[in-house]
Amino acid sequence: MSKTSRNFVILLLASATLAGCGYNQGSRALSGGAIGAGAGAIVGAVTGIGPGAGAAIGGGVGAATGAFTNPNDVNLGKPLVGN
Repeated sequence: MSKTSRNFVILLLASATLAGCGYNQGSRALSGGAIGAGAGAIVGAVTGIGPGAGAAIGGGVGAATGAFTNPNDVNLGKPLVGN
């Protein structure tokens, strides 16, 4: 695995960890997807896969992680949007 790929995976995992924001499953999936898409677009632009592909991958990983986390796993307080 190249250094760039390794950094991409680390950033995706870090953004997926932050996907636990919110009190219900829907808001965690929404915030996780948004965080993941933003991080993925930046990483995709830097690594050469393109910002669109990076956003798609990051958004998917972030949304899935947010949907499958428990609100007690990572609770950063009441979300700004939603509930």
